[in-house]
Amino acid sequence: MTQTLTAAYGSIDKAINAFDELVSEGYPREKLFLDRQTSEVKVIVPEASQPEAEAILNRHGPDEISARPYETP
Repeated sequence: MTQTLTAAYGSIDKAINAFDELVSEGYPREKLFLDRQTSEVKVIVPEASQPEAEAILNRHGPDEISARPYETP
């Protein structure tokens, strides 16, 4: 099952750093979203990759991380 991880950060700088690290680790840009208004990073990952993506997001000190099943638009 595919998951959408959402990490909320207290600053846009933390969110940008997390986004940049996901890109540098090879996550496809079309599966990433950076919301500059809310300082959130969203990443769509297969369930098997969820722990790795969460570890990357956690390295940047999020206020909160949530996961929910990805819903196809």
